[in-house]
Amino acid sequence: MLKKEDKIYVAGHRGLVGSAIVRSLQAKGYENIVMRTHRELDLVDQAAVRAFFEKERPDAVVLAAARVGGINANNTAPAEFAYENMQIQCNVIECCHRFRVKKLLFLGSTCIYPRMAPQPIPEDALLTGPLEETNEAYAIAKIAGLEMCKFYKRQYGDDFISCMPTNLYGPHDNYELSGSHVMPAMIRKFHEAKLSGAHAVELWGTGTPLREFLYVDDMADACVFLLENYSGEQHVNIGTGKEVTIRQLAQIVKETVGFEGEIVWNQDMPDGTPRKLTNVDKLHGLGWTHKVELEEGVKLAYEWFKENVDSARL
Repeated sequence: MLKKEDKIYVAGHRGLVGSAIVRSLQAKGYENIVMRTHRELDLVDQAAVRAFFEKERPDAVVLAAARVGGINANNTAPAEFAYENMQIQCNVIECCHRFRVKKLLFLGSTCIYPRMAPQPIPEDALLTGPLEETNEAYAIAKIAGLEMCKFYKRQYGDDFISCMPTNLYGPHDNYELSGSHVMPAMIRKFHEAKLSGAHAVELWGTGTPLREFLYVDDMADACVFLLENYSGEQHVNIGTGKEVTIRQLAQIVKETVGFEGEIVWNQDMPDGTPRKLTNVDKLHGLGWTHKVELEEGVKLAYEWFKENVDSARL
């Protein structure tokens, strides 16, 4: 059981996920939070990671650090996505065992599930079919990480748990168009088109794929909830259990931004997985549900982007 005075290391604290988890921990009274930038600690460097753990001896660890990106980034650099993510995970998970960390939360992604998984996707759909090719390298790395947590728990009794958040968005997202996910890319495109007076915005694909979106502060709240209340071997989906088409999402973002031009769909570009909705019955059964609905979340995300455009990842 975590105590408020426990030392908690949040790996990846400057990113979308990690920064939200830090906010949630602080809001709940956890003040002894350890953070390191990539420059201060390269998690790919095994010796550096071991030296950090030996010095700091954290009581709990949240592993939110990863190399992430959208379809284009995953397609163009699969070797780097596989190597860097597996190296980070191996280094951190082994050190959590070696230095007797009492609680580890490993964050995966719903892209770990088969491309044609049953919908909504239950946790036990893992490893039951082929993956989506456009993010296969990242997915394989994440699968390796959550399986490692399971094996350490099974062999040594380590309290290592995993969660699988759905598509996230919100403060500190990546708005760099060649590597971002769909939500921040849309926000930036519509915002810049509005400012420039453009008559149209081009978006990838057909707009027909179905996606689920979770505001990142809700995800962080769920992560802290699991840290405090869950010790099971199976990973836990984190999502809303609700979905929209990419075309519907585009309309919501367009109206939120106030862009009055047209949307042009470039159907020569890939759609990705046709549908990806999580089954969140397990999480609901534990006692947690999301609070921020999509329309409100898009407004919050856009307000943050406008206020922080000079420092956002563009």
